[in-house]
Amino acid sequence: MVDYIANHQFEFWLALGFVLLAIEVFLGFTSGIFLFAGLGALAAGTLMAVGILPETWIAGVAGTGISSGVITALLWRPLKKLQGEQPAEKDNSSDFVGHEFVVDSDISLTQPGSTLYSGLTWKVEIDRNTGLEAISAGQLVSVTSVEVGLFKVKPSA
Repeated sequence: MVDYIANHQFEFWLALGFVLLAIEVFLGFTSGIFLFAGLGALAAGTLMAVGILPETWIAGVAGTGISSGVITALLWRPLKKLQGEQPAEKDNSSDFVGHEFVVDSDISLTQPGSTLYSGLTWKVEIDRNTGLEAISAGQLVSVTSVEVGLFKVKPSA
């Protein structure tokens, strides 16, 4: 088997390239390492098939590495543009928005509180858009946005 691969280098590098690309696509790796390495291996195999590179292990490894670097340099900026330059807008929509409850303790902009909801202890902060400095214990509040482990609230009307 090893002898067959050694005598058919360009097929090996082409097959390796397709395997790396399949790993990138089907297993969901998004770092680009398998993408660029796969494209580099395909380029090295193609260069061996047309006779530009000799069919040796050293030429295959070097060709894959250099091709991967060149392809990365050429495709980095166009692929980066596909992602968009603006960061995704934060989505604070949730089923919790609008949920009303009574605060257990006084809360202020500098001193958040907490509440037990659905078996979890949530940190409770005043939504800065309300313009309020504090909310008293026992007051009914409504959730305006949710973050991980955090309810931002305003007094209910």
